[in-house]
Amino acid sequence: MQSTISVNLPTQSYPITIAPGILDFLGEKMQALTNPPLGSGSNVLLVSNSTVFKLYGQRAIASLEKAGFKPNLCILPDGEQYKNFDSVLKIYKAALKSRLERSSTLIALGGGVIGDITGFAAATWLRGVNFVQVPTSLLAMVDASIGGKTGINYYQGKNLIGAFYQPRLVLVDPKVLQTLPWNEFRSALAEIIKYGVVWDAEVFRCLEESSNLKTLLDVRSHILFFLLSRSCQAKANIVAQDEKETGLRALLNYGHTIGHALESLTQYRYFSHGEAVAIGMLAAGEIAVFLNLWSRQEAQRQSTVIEKAELSNCIPSNLEIDKIMEVLSWDKKVQNGKVRFVLPTKIGSAYIREQVPPKLVNQILLKLKSRSSTSLMSLGKPS
Repeated sequence: MQSTISVNLPTQSYPITIAPGILDFLGEKMQALTNPPLGSGSNVLLVSNSTVFKLYGQRAIASLEKAGFKPNLCILPDGEQYKNFDSVLKIYKAALKSRLERSSTLIALGGGVIGDITGFAAATWLRGVNFVQVPTSLLAMVDASIGGKTGINYYQGKNLIGAFYQPRLVLVDPKVLQTLPWNEFRSALAEIIKYGVVWDAEVFRCLEESSNLKTLLDVRSHILFFLLSRSCQAKANIVAQDEKETGLRALLNYGHTIGHALESLTQYRYFSHGEAVAIGMLAAGEIAVFLNLWSRQEAQRQSTVIEKAELSNCIPSNLEIDKIMEVLSWDKKVQNGKVRFVLPTKIGSAYIREQVPPKLVNQILLKLKSRSSTSLMSLGKPS
């Protein structure tokens, strides 16, 4: 099985190649790129984290060396809490030591955190060097590695500092998912559910009709390959129409407005990204029902799939709603002081709405909180 999807942009188009075992052809795929060729700068910097590098780093290095590149390394700690300026500075230091030139390439080998940090460093080092994404988590494969959003977190919120900077290549090897823990796989399912709700009803139906989503951990599954391909195609289609998120692309923020607030308030330690987004999708769905935008039946279909994926469906009992509302006001998508919400109108379709009464948002958050018997003190890292 192999699929190549093109992200067609006015300034720079690039391929997303999905194939089992393609990690071993990283160097070859980079050499094949033209306009300009990546081979013109043989020095490359491979950025990864300690966990992923132990699993796949040597395979990536061997492939790069076989293709004639000279790989240098920057290994960062593993975790969302390291998505900060300190990590970017470590990459800059490694880039300087490696004598990277403007024709050189930064390669992100890891999940969404590594991809975002490395992309931001690539956008800013020497005012921009080549950038290649090799995502190793399902979440990064279907979302974070595509579209050029790069950045780091800051005190008051997630991804407040960043840049749009497109990769030259995205290489997706489903086989690396064999080592992905279920909790990380589950987190990524939230993003796939998102595509199904706002864009591709066939993706949603595929999830809905799967009796057990844990079976998707079998990387030989044709269903997994279908979900990977359709999700990447959805992201590519949306980005091609709206690269800098001035309109349509904001649909991809479905569930993220409230989700990011929950992550930020809990210092990225209690919710996985997908769990927070799942709660955000449930909240947006409830808002849409209240505003008569979609039916209670479709909201229930969304809830059922989220439950099947074993994702969170409530806000911890001692997380203050006023604090969530305050963090929402700092969201980077706020326009003219108003928080914008992506709201579904039917499975496979949604739109962006600014006029959502804060009292309604508060009411929905209280409803999701009332379901919970769990407090932050008893929550550990997602299992």
